[in-house]
Amino acid sequence: MTTYSDPPGTGGKTDVSRTVSADSRTASRTQRVGVLSPHNSKETKAILNAVRALGHEPVWIRDENVTSWIENGTVGLSPAVDVLVNRLLLTKSDHRFEDLQLAALYESTAPAVNPSGIVASAIHKYRSGMTLAAADLPVPDAYFARSPRRFEEWPERLPGLAAHKQTIGTNGKQMSVVGPADSVSSRIDDRQSFVQEFLTDSDEHPSDVRVYVVDGEIVGAMRRRAPEGDWRTNVALGGEVEGITDELDAEPGRLAMEATAVLGLDIAGVDLMPIDGEWYILEVNATAGFRGLYEATGVSVAPHIARLAIERAGGTVDPSRVTELESTLDDSVPECKPPLDEGDSDDDLLGYTTRVRITGRDDAAAVIAKSDTGAERTSIDVELAGRVGAGPLVGTTEVRSGAGSDTETRPLVDVQLRINGTWRTVTASLTDRSEMTYSVLLGRDVLESYTLDVSVTVEE
Repeated sequence: MTTYSDPPGTGGKTDVSRTVSADSRTASRTQRVGVLSPHNSKETKAILNAVRALGHEPVWIRDENVTSWIENGTVGLSPAVDVLVNRLLLTKSDHRFEDLQLAALYESTAPAVNPSGIVASAIHKYRSGMTLAAADLPVPDAYFARSPRRFEEWPERLPGLAAHKQTIGTNGKQMSVVGPADSVSSRIDDRQSFVQEFLTDSDEHPSDVRVYVVDGEIVGAMRRRAPEGDWRTNVALGGEVEGITDELDAEPGRLAMEATAVLGLDIAGVDLMPIDGEWYILEVNATAGFRGLYEATGVSVAPHIARLAIERAGGTVDPSRVTELESTLDDSVPECKPPLDEGDSDDDLLGYTTRVRITGRDDAAAVIAKSDTGAERTSIDVELAGRVGAGPLVGTTEVRSGAGSDTETRPLVDVQLRINGTWRTVTASLTDRSEMTYSVLLGRDVLESYTLDVSVTVEE
């Protein structure tokens, strides 16, 4: 038997409305919509706020408030919800199996939007491409092998240029264009990789189209153009966006909806490209961000996701209210945000200086970091990185030196930073900061997820 209640030991003060049966809760007018999201993204906040604006109860499910127990043969789970919206960023997680099990724990008690098992299959880029191809949907040719020796045979299948990608990755990071004569590894940063036919059009500025699908319908579409000197169109890498919802041809729209359905997803961002008049599906993203789509089209996906979740739980939504809400992306901190663990601070606010914890393969250290909105990327002192064993090395970046035009090449490493009580993986550059006051500088790659108040500092 599974119950829905607060943890034991609450002195009999359990909220009765949360201990009633699942059937009676489903039949009630107000639905409790749980959004599973341990991160602090604007999209998560927007969905929670949209649920509230549609007249239902949002529940932010995070590490800080999840408990479950087995007592005298009875299983308990808190907080209780009527439906789960899965917003786990599994492509960025270092604990995918544990995250998937947490989602599955909730899915054993309530219906889910983008169930964990389906997302686990969809995020593997090669497997999802194989599934789409088996359904006679057009995808680029690709090659996958696990052993280095067999991977070297890829030019026999792809004689031209190819995109070398991680099978599970996001934001276009660590992707490269390779040719048959290049030495290409079967792994990228200790993660399995594959190669995919590199499609190009006649445009000097590479572009593709992203179509956002919710519950079998297109919410919006945008064209993404790669930044100068790059071929990757990802918004996270500086890609420019242009709204094209009204101009979207029938064929890419049909392909986007069919690809989402074939993979079994409720919500997806589908990337497509036309080559000589024929459309190809490049990728299907199960947890696609939608800030870029809102910037391009003025349409927020959040109320559409909220509507789908509410209706899946058996609730009702006024369609006109969804249309009204889609013109605003409300990413303010929702009232349902659970309290932080004792000793943590407001994890939406960063000051001019902030106390952080950095961990690597060998050690961990607590340091004070400086916030710098003028820096594109977070940087770490090379001595500190060596001491904690930061890594792995994931590439290099060119950084302008001072006010001049000269640049220096810096190595990039992945490190774990604990900021305001939350751990996150950051790809940071290494540099000699021994002559500087702070050994860690937080750049825009981190600061964009927080509210910055330069009047706030921490003592040394």
